[in-house]
Amino acid sequence: MKFIQPVSILFKSLFFLVVLQSCTADKKIYTSNCNDDVSFERVGFTQLIDNIEKYDKQYVEVTGTYLEDREQSALVNDSLFADHSNRRALWVNFSQDCPLYLSGTHTGLFEYANGKFTQINKKRITLRGKIDAAHKGHLGSYRGSINRVSFVKL
Repeated sequence: MKFIQPVSILFKSLFFLVVLQSCTADKKIYTSNCNDDVSFERVGFTQLIDNIEKYDKQYVEVTGTYLEDREQSALVNDSLFADHSNRRALWVNFSQDCPLYLSGTHTGLFEYANGKFTQINKKRITLRGKIDAAHKGHLGSYRGSINRVSFVKL
């Protein structure tokens, strides 16, 4: 019994350290000054998709999973139990009008740095931008789009 207690404490300590490390993982934030004079409303992904017309032409902050592929640039719900089809997704319109740079550097989101490109596909990200309910993205198959993206948190 004396041996089991120290082993139990060791495992609990290791578990705590793993949890602590996952909570303090270094987040990368890319920003642009194209929307500096704008305030953003934080909105849940499902709320935004269900009420896209309410948020039309509004500046929002929303979190989801980013998906990119040939002719795809989309933000989908990050819940495993949600519908991830295009009709429940936002088209993400990154623009040269809002160049995104890693905070404190001149490294752009889409630049080749340290031997690789920034990997954002299938990552949970937070975006700030302007909602356009009329623009439905590639082939008009998305719920709407988010334009003037000026903040990306990975």
